[in-house]
Amino acid sequence: MKDVYEYAIIRVVPRVERGELINVGVLLYCQPRGYLCARVELDEARLHALDAHVDLDGVRHALGAYQRSCTDDAGPLTEEPLGSRFRWLTAPRSTIVQTGPVHAGLTADPEAELEHLMDRLVRPSRGVFPGSDR
Repeated sequence: MKDVYEYAIIRVVPRVERGELINVGVLLYCQPRGYLCARVELDEARLHALDAHVDLDGVRHALGAYQRSCTDDAGPLTEEPLGSRFRWLTAPRSTIVQTGPVHAGLTADPEAELEHLMDRLVRPSRGVFPGSDR
């Protein structure tokens, strides 16, 4: 049986005024299964290509906040239901770390779906350019 899930790409926009970004993670929420998870993989070399002076520690801290907000660890969102957390995390922001628009789909396995979305939307494709491993 498949259930509805919602997801948003987590992205880093190192210089908001330029609008350039890299996808660094996926936030996935599946209400029927009580599932909320943020998976993040920061490719520092790709980020440095957009801004050689980006505050990596600040970016890492902000990305960690997305991941912590999905767990039951102590924090400002701990008492909020998963749906409220997801809505708060996907609210539009004009900051360096932000999410894209929310999309929906059907899945029988939210964890596997999250991994599939990471492969498809975040991880660089291998062999895209002839003679390269990226």
